[in-house]
Amino acid sequence: MMLICCCLRARETALILRNQTLLPQCWGESQEPLCEEVWNVPLGAQESSRKMLQTSNYSLVLSLQFLLLSYDLFVNSFSELLRMAPVIQLVLFIIQDIAILFNIIIIFLMFFNTFVFQAGLVNLLFHKFKGTIILTGVYFALSISFHVWVMNLRWKNSKRFVWTDGLQTLFVFQRLAAVLYCYFYKRTAVRLGDPRFYQDSLWLRKEFLQVRR
Repeated sequence: MMLICCCLRARETALILRNQTLLPQCWGESQEPLCEEVWNVPLGAQESSRKMLQTSNYSLVLSLQFLLLSYDLFVNSFSELLRMAPVIQLVLFIIQDIAILFNIIIIFLMFFNTFVFQAGLVNLLFHKFKGTIILTGVYFALSISFHVWVMNLRWKNSKRFVWTDGLQTLFVFQRLAAVLYCYFYKRTAVRLGDPRFYQDSLWLRKEFLQVRR
């Protein structure tokens, strides 16, 4: 039900974005220099920006992200049941790490597609989503470390149950990071569907001024 609601919201967002005006508007003639300084968008790039910001495929990207998150949850939940088959477990771990890497690439491509990024306000994006960026990187590192460690311990003797104290500690941190990663990543992916990130607005100007303070 949550996936259906998110897809419907994504489709509605895509329709809104298709009809939004994308050129930054200045506050007035007296503030024209300030507008040019803050919203430094080349005039020659206006048409290309308009094409880039028409995200009609947002629902497809969101569905792909949720699919990768679902696979990550599946592997974390049931991979230990396959410890007797190390080859299958290794394949699952490799695909899981690739899925996390794909999610990182997708979220940064979504950042690059926003009006905020194209206007040069990278600090604003990092300020609003730094938790997700840092947590995703930490979870990716923990997952690779856990997968390498557990496969090294169990590869030659898969019939023996190997579970050291260090591996158990890493397992706990990796699983805790997985829960936070799924929540914050899904939250960020849905928030990036907000049309305010794809057009100039008073909200965006206020957010920028707050970050500069």
